[in-house]
Amino acid sequence: MRLLVCGGAGFIGSTFARLRLIEHGDEVTVLDKLTYAGREENLHDLHDHPRFRFMRGAIEDPAAVSAALEARAPQAIVNFAAETHVDRSIADPDAFVCTHAFGTYVLLEAARTHELRFLQVSTDEVYGSIEAGTFTEQSPLRPSSPYSATKAGADLLVQSYFHTYELPATICRGSNNYGPYQYPEKLIPLMILNALRGDRLPIYGDGMQVRNWIHSTDFARAIGQVLERGLPGEVYNAGGPDEQENIAVVQRIIELTGADEAQIEHVEDRPGHDRRYSLSSDKVRALGWEPRVRFADGLEQTVRWYRENAWWWEPIRSGAYREYYERQYGRSLG
Repeated sequence: MRLLVCGGAGFIGSTFARLRLIEHGDEVTVLDKLTYAGREENLHDLHDHPRFRFMRGAIEDPAAVSAALEARAPQAIVNFAAETHVDRSIADPDAFVCTHAFGTYVLLEAARTHELRFLQVSTDEVYGSIEAGTFTEQSPLRPSSPYSATKAGADLLVQSYFHTYELPATICRGSNNYGPYQYPEKLIPLMILNALRGDRLPIYGDGMQVRNWIHSTDFARAIGQVLERGLPGEVYNAGGPDEQENIAVVQRIIELTGADEAQIEHVEDRPGHDRRYSLSSDKVRALGWEPRVRFADGLEQTVRWYRENAWWWEPIRSGAYREYYERQYGRSLG
């Protein structure tokens, strides 16, 4: 298959690009504007591959999208391009509205014009928080942050193009991803790197927020199943096999890194913080998908990857990320 992977230099997008290129033999063109979290280093092992091409550009730019489509005439667009961090959306929603709403519109118009299949990568956060049970694809959308609200808006736009223009579009919503190449503003890599460096481990509120964790390779495989076997117009949830409270995740990272529980620092909870996410994956399982990585094993592998790949994260911690961290948590990194 020939694919245009938008946002393919990000954490999950690069995982998907690598999987499709190496395991499935696809031709992959990545279009990415290389924001702070979209990095060519995430694709370092793919650049010399004969079926891979990288193009720098924003999905909000119709000219950049057209150029990417002309490069290898893809059969499908898979859209990972997004601003992904809830904290940043609270501080500055503008980029989230631009990328998620207008950028998705540009891609949908391109897919309609060129008669391409379209897959939108989304998030469990569009459903909001759930005290018990699991969200299904029929659950109402109740987003609670600018991040999740703009992602929900993009999902609705995708569905409108299916209903109005009969665009063969699908949506795959994932639970909380973790694994290699994840930018360290997110909980797991933040805690791993701070633990390794002897920094404080800032936990929002009481740390009892529950997340349904899925390894990035499992989510990438679920997206692939939806791309190959999903029905146009349908939504598919892909949740991980395990749920954990944030505080329990941090305590396990402390054990795996040899850090000290005294490094834990409870900080003021963020506004509108969802208490619990949980997804039912029955619909995507019916397509033949099963998660392969249990959280205990995946977390251990992830800690090992960050230990062994300081070349990837040291430039991040020495750059603009330090300023962001100080603004967000009111203290400097060590």
